[in-house]
Amino acid sequence: MGPIDYGSFEAGRHVNYFDLDHTFRREVARVLDDDEHDWAEPRLHEFGEVVGQTVADNADTVDDHGPELHTYDAHGNVQNEVEYHPKQYENERIAYGAGIVADAFEAPPGREGPMPLTHHLAMEYLLSYADPGFTCPVSMTGGVALVLDKYGEGDVLDSYYERLVARDGDCVEGAMFLTEEQGGSDVGANETIAEHVEGREYELTGEKWFCSNIDAEGTLALARTPDAPDGTKGLSLFLVPHTKGDAWETDELNDQLYRRLKDKLGTISVPTGEVELQGATGYLVGEEERGFKYMTDMLNLERLSNATASVAIMGRCLLEAKVHAANREAFGSPIQEYPLMKRDLVDMAVDHEAATAYTFDAGRVLAEREAGDDEAYRLMRALVPVAKYRTARMSVDTASYAMEILGGNGYVNDFVTHRMLRDAQVLPIWEGTSNILSLDLLRALESEDAHEPLLAEIRANLDAVEHPALAETKSVVESANGDLGAAMAALATEDGEYAQLQAKELADLVFDVYTAALLCREGQAEIDESDDARTALVAERFVDRHLRESGGDRGIGDGDRFALAHFDSVVRYESVDPASLVDVAPADD
Repeated sequence: MGPIDYGSFEAGRHVNYFDLDHTFRREVARVLDDDEHDWAEPRLHEFGEVVGQTVADNADTVDDHGPELHTYDAHGNVQNEVEYHPKQYENERIAYGAGIVADAFEAPPGREGPMPLTHHLAMEYLLSYADPGFTCPVSMTGGVALVLDKYGEGDVLDSYYERLVARDGDCVEGAMFLTEEQGGSDVGANETIAEHVEGREYELTGEKWFCSNIDAEGTLALARTPDAPDGTKGLSLFLVPHTKGDAWETDELNDQLYRRLKDKLGTISVPTGEVELQGATGYLVGEEERGFKYMTDMLNLERLSNATASVAIMGRCLLEAKVHAANREAFGSPIQEYPLMKRDLVDMAVDHEAATAYTFDAGRVLAEREAGDDEAYRLMRALVPVAKYRTARMSVDTASYAMEILGGNGYVNDFVTHRMLRDAQVLPIWEGTSNILSLDLLRALESEDAHEPLLAEIRANLDAVEHPALAETKSVVESANGDLGAAMAALATEDGEYAQLQAKELADLVFDVYTAALLCREGQAEIDESDDARTALVAERFVDRHLRESGGDRGIGDGDRFALAHFDSVVRYESVDPASLVDVAPADD
């Protein structure tokens, strides 16, 4: 593949996103086996074309004409109807018809078995180039299908699963309602109650506060049976239909009230609102009081979908910035010719490559686990929360700077960076905030010894690197890997409060070291396969910026407790005695 002339494009639309994103194409080829890749590549090419030509324009229209909730009809009867722009329905037909969910669960035409979840993530990546908001219901539909496929029992749940993975007009969407106003990230504080009716049927009563894809035909919700214990251990999981019974045979609304839609900053294409469950019919998934465990399977996939949307926003914004910089002239030359802009675009591109490589490698591990590889579980537990945390923050930064490159145009609604930045800003919030994810990494290390497969995978990637072009870069990563091991060991000996204080630093270090080793291995593979050292250069730049310059264990082991000791003083304006800041000299003997 030769270099791309970005000056030949007017903007990052009416193009094929698969063809233009060489980074994505490399990662797809790496995480799929040869047979899977041979089947997937022409379909990803076709999907990248229709997303670039049609879905992208539709997404801008939908953003200007978002969904509207009509809770009541003209006579005051509850109808819980969400009205969408016709372009949203067209996007749905395109995405679901292309198998964005179905192909990972049921054998698509021309194959004997389903594709791995990495293909589902790849399709979501291309969709997110146009509409990260729409990727939310797509990913939740896949997540509900995953849970029902593994744990669902009975005719009603089987019927929902079959429709979730349909390719034609019978396809329906899924959702999950976790958040309650008093709980937020503390899922164990949920107060929704489930009363048993008969068989697997229950009645749910309570409120859900932040419900994306509010009108999905089937929603997974957590609730507590009357005698269940407190906390997450007492939660059960239920499928709550939009209508009662088998939703394909009745139009009778379930006993719930869609109270209002949130007036959100971004992700306008997905309606998010508040739901009152008023004795709503729900069907138990699996066993009572194991609901949170079941939901974590969906949550892992959702977090990687979140990361996929993040890196796709980075890719789309980078594309817009490259096209603009190649066409915009200042002082007689395209602005891409000026040194500072060259540096900015290089570093944005390296960040995109790093985030994409890490995300799809985490997706590979998740897919292996879901395909039955129990050994992949512990590595997945370390990789997934870090993927969601770090890529979400990188997405916001990249979208913001791409807007700056486009100047005033980038700040107005006529240009897509305006929407991409608004959409990106929710990604650090969805599926767990940065703090929650960093603490989840700590739990994986402490309770599941996830550091063992993590360090082993880093070691294996580095051991595969032997070309002299990568020697110096590899040496820096080797040293950083030692620092990572030392940092983990240091935190293991500290009290829980200090470990929590350093959790984000540790998550960042995990991302940087793992990604650096992975890029080195990819650089070696590219040299071996095509005698091309481009990815080796990407690895070198990433290491220079994130490991060589920062160095060491990021202060994780230095005992710094400033934030714990001085929180009240700095944040709450508490007075500080000057004498308390003066070191006391040792007394003379």
